[in-house]
Amino acid sequence: MVRILLATASRWATLVREIVALDERGRPTFQALHHHTTAGIHIVYYAFDILHLDGRDLTVEPLDRRRALLKRAIAGTPILLSDALPGTPAAIRTAVRRLGLEGVIAKRRSSIYQPGKRSDAWVKVKFNRRQEFVVGGFKPNATNFDSLLVGYYEGSDLYFVGKVRAGFTPALRAEIFRRISSDRTPRCPFVNLPTNATRHWGEGITEEEMLKLRWLAPRHVVEVSFVEWTRDGSLRHSQFVGVRDDKPPRGVRRERP
Repeated sequence: MVRILLATASRWATLVREIVALDERGRPTFQALHHHTTAGIHIVYYAFDILHLDGRDLTVEPLDRRRALLKRAIAGTPILLSDALPGTPAAIRTAVRRLGLEGVIAKRRSSIYQPGKRSDAWVKVKFNRRQEFVVGGFKPNATNFDSLLVGYYEGSDLYFVGKVRAGFTPALRAEIFRRISSDRTPRCPFVNLPTNATRHWGEGITEEEMLKLRWLAPRHVVEVSFVEWTRDGSLRHSQFVGVRDDKPPRGVRRERP
């Protein structure tokens, strides 16, 4: 949040806002913002809540009331309003998925602002992408594995795309480890490892880290959900969904919209 002077009205306001990079199609791109990419990118400033206005505390006002005050407060300024989406939940879900966006924040219209607190009045709803990937290794822990190393085929080459750590229960980790532990191999199956350095979100694997990993013959396929592909061709915020015994490893390719 930030306290700003709304010059057109000479009013002080505390806004909850976000700087967003939009691509040439008008879609938000986290990658461009993170990597400071400017070609074909338009930077905009969205406000989605107002907490104070001219010294008045608005945090105890219901969301609908705050939205109405916010709309009037930023009228005539370059600040854009992040307004509520119209339609049913099903229609919103369909539209967001069609646009390839990450998800939405669902908020009760009567909710007050509770800084630093988790509340079921505000819920993050993600519409992640999914696809199958081949397991080519794992990072071990004291019991079985900390994360799976996954990738896809291009021709006969297996390309590493990320470490999958989330989405496992202790029982599931044990079961998957039982499946893969007999397929150990001394040689890394990924043609694009090691990378020069560990990049953002830890998707890269350095030569030093390679020594700590264990490699597998690429015989197992898992389904993974993720937010997006990074600029470097890796997965962002990946999560295990399930084992796919029905998919042959050699048939796993990168799926493109």
